[in-house]
Amino acid sequence: MVATLETTRPELEQDAIDHLWFHGWDMDWEELTGQEGLKVFARAKDCTLIDVRGREFIDGLSGLMVVNVGHGRREIGEAMAEQAGQIAYAASSNYTTIPAVKLARTLAEITPGDLERVFFCSGGSEAVETALKIAKQAQALRGYPKRYKIITRRGSYHGMTLGALSLTAGRQEEYFGPFMYGVSYVPSPNRYKNDFGLDGEDGDIMCARYVEQEIINQGPETVAAVIGEPVSVSNGTHVPSPRYWQMLREICDRHGVFLIMDEIINGFGRTGTLFAAEQFGVVPDIMTIAKGLSSGYAPIAAAVVRPGVFEGFKEEGASIGHLLTFGGHAVATAAANANIAILLREGLVERSAEQGAYLLAQLQQLRAHPTVGDVRGVGLLCAVELVKSQRTKENWGVRHPFTKSLGEAVHGRGLLTRVWNAMHFAPPLVVTREEIDRMVAIADEALTEVEAQFAGEIAEAG
Repeated sequence: MVATLETTRPELEQDAIDHLWFHGWDMDWEELTGQEGLKVFARAKDCTLIDVRGREFIDGLSGLMVVNVGHGRREIGEAMAEQAGQIAYAASSNYTTIPAVKLARTLAEITPGDLERVFFCSGGSEAVETALKIAKQAQALRGYPKRYKIITRRGSYHGMTLGALSLTAGRQEEYFGPFMYGVSYVPSPNRYKNDFGLDGEDGDIMCARYVEQEIINQGPETVAAVIGEPVSVSNGTHVPSPRYWQMLREICDRHGVFLIMDEIINGFGRTGTLFAAEQFGVVPDIMTIAKGLSSGYAPIAAAVVRPGVFEGFKEEGASIGHLLTFGGHAVATAAANANIAILLREGLVERSAEQGAYLLAQLQQLRAHPTVGDVRGVGLLCAVELVKSQRTKENWGVRHPFTKSLGEAVHGRGLLTRVWNAMHFAPPLVVTREEIDRMVAIADEALTEVEAQFAGEIAEAG
């Protein structure tokens, strides 16, 4: 008898509980594995995932803002299989393969401005680590060996390896400190709760001025780079004014500091342009990319740099002190090539802009809820901020029972997303308007249910 999903389901779920170590930190073990928390997925198509129990879910977060072209793209798998049958691996130290060369050329063509030199990695954290090491060594090769400091933003997220974690707000110092020396934090654009009490673009401009103040405070001769996500999801998906990024470009140029734009989430159509940097009219010195580079079909990432950054590495004895075993893996680069071809051929970047505008408009309906403080986003990268009181703008907190209950209510209705201080909406770029309507309806129903449960606390905070 051939085993079906139904007959193997209990065993699969128990094996997951017994042997897998899940990566998330926002759910306790009992929450994750108890009752209906655990989900073992069996198959997926476009924006729908199906678990081993046969339950269907809308992927409202594209995995982790990864699966831009949607699930079940057989041609990507076929490209990977074909490449594996030819050559799967060549040492990344001194050799390469045809799909890696093709992908590097494509990225040089489609990334903004004169970004043209590509260092391949396996994931986003590695890309950030790579960018940091490139920036520091490049500064030294330019004759500035004391330029090692990095300026990052409060509330940011850049990865979980130690260097990247040193730039990340939720870095859990009690477990993982001490961190990389020479990192300082500056305010991040936030038009809902601006650190300076300013509205609109004025708040963004003050955040940019603060960066320059920090460079001067640290000493320009000691600062290697400034890093930030064009639109930071961990900060609540706040979309800054183009002037903010243009000022950062001017400030970095004025002080000889590299500008790193972390496009790991933003890139490959997520914000309605191929790269979010295009929204702001800025070309960074270094750009990090991952996630949508292969839409999750294979682990791959990269740091892409301008000629002025790479120039010093061509000198005798100046090769980069950095080697990653699986950087530019042949099968992964084949997946990325096939993924980018789909993205461009099917006009998914333009579709993201169109469907994103519709999603944002539909989400505005949720403002009628007393616990919705703000609705914002760009492209298919949107967020609904959750508050105890619209008057005070106080968040519930990630581990508050309200937040937990809302997450359960949303997931129980068949929508997979992240519910923290904000409820995030970032479906695959192939999402339909019917699926968007369903996502918004689920959020509406879940908010109504949970607000009734916490009515007393909401009224008290009101």
